[in-house]
Amino acid sequence: MTDTHPPDLSIDQRLALRTAATRLQAEFDGLFGQETVVQFLHTSYDQFAARSTIPRFLPLLAERFARQRLHALARVEGHHHDGKPTVLFLCVHNAGRSQMALGFFRHIAGDRAVAWSGGSEPGYEVNPSAIAAMAERDIDISGEFPKPWTDEIVRAADVVITMGCGDACPVFPGKRYLDWTLDDPAGKSVEDVRPVRDEIERRVRGLLDELGVLAG
Repeated sequence: MTDTHPPDLSIDQRLALRTAATRLQAEFDGLFGQETVVQFLHTSYDQFAARSTIPRFLPLLAERFARQRLHALARVEGHHHDGKPTVLFLCVHNAGRSQMALGFFRHIAGDRAVAWSGGSEPGYEVNPSAIAAMAERDIDISGEFPKPWTDEIVRAADVVITMGCGDACPVFPGKRYLDWTLDDPAGKSVEDVRPVRDEIERRVRGLLDELGVLAG
């Protein structure tokens, strides 16, 4: 494999990225070539490197995000034909509202629909109060991480739900957009986040009903 890693990586990080690239190449074999896979992995790494406080997790985050982006690109280019509705939840920091919406969507829809989330200005971590509020509903979002949106992810979505990112949210002609006006849970206690959580659940259930996805 061509060794074209981002600069200033430790030996462990280089090894981790090489291992991640090998996994992704095997997973997307026949869909995308090595050059595309490596490019997506390294640009995904760059998205997190500037704001990560835990460098050792960067290769893992990059691999997870690159996998999501490659799945999105496969949909955009017509390589993936499962017919499942695809929804993208966007807010400013991808740390609260969009993460809770993603959690409810995946919990209720199961494998009958696809959902992603992103932020116009991704934060450093998922809001602890949002994590705690969702845990009260037996939904674990503690393993999620704030991430940006990318063109292929937006283009792959059937519906884009925006939550307070305003003009910073991406707009593609012909794409269906819904704007959900919700209080930002940033800096709020779990008690204050619960009403936001409950409203998000109500809207997600309504969206899934509209999309014809049966609740799990």
